[in-house]
Amino acid sequence: MSRPLPIAVLVSGEGTTLDGLAERATGGGLPVRIVLVVADRPGAPAIERARRRDLPTLLLPSRGVDPARWAAALSEALEAHGTELVVLAGFLSILPPEWVARWRGRAVNLHPSLLPRHGGPGMYGRRVYEAVLAAHEGTTGATVHLVSAEVDGGVPIAQERVPVAPDDTVESLRARQRPVEVELLAETVRRFAEGSLPLPYEPSASGARPSGRRDRPDARR
Repeated sequence: MSRPLPIAVLVSGEGTTLDGLAERATGGGLPVRIVLVVADRPGAPAIERARRRDLPTLLLPSRGVDPARWAAALSEALEAHGTELVVLAGFLSILPPEWVARWRGRAVNLHPSLLPRHGGPGMYGRRVYEAVLAAHEGTTGATVHLVSAEVDGGVPIAQERVPVAPDDTVESLRARQRPVEVELLAETVRRFAEGSLPLPYEPSASGARPSGRRDRPDARR
């Protein structure tokens, strides 16, 4: 049996996605080992979730810190723990270009929309769901993509569609979509761990197309 893939999870908020990954890893359903959880905000509930699971944690605030020094400290910690894949799970700090270059093809992000729609600076969390509803879209979803120097601009690796009901609110849409997001991220990480996605991941020169399971019932374009 191959060894579990060492991953680090970068967080800023509640940590529900981290919990989902950790639960699957602990239960043996996901062949990974979470070697480090890094938070960029003091008091982030995700850090407490990680500590309750006895996961190694690091608080590395980015606000008011020189980006180059912060990026170097983050990379040093990741490498010291043997990280092979970095997973951004609700991580809000913008990663400096030097960090992105150093971890090219070895860092992925989960975004709660079908990119390139509703992505970019300032588009995270509740704001994304609000934008979907304001646009009166019949379908939304989630995307796992490579981390790039452009916010939410990296190559999509996997996407999953979720129908938007006519009477949806931000809360109802978010509650229905959250499990889809966690499952999509877990399945993508699994593909890296099992070798069907290479590390580092290099999109083909002809252009990569995101993969994923089939559209959910009633999903519409």
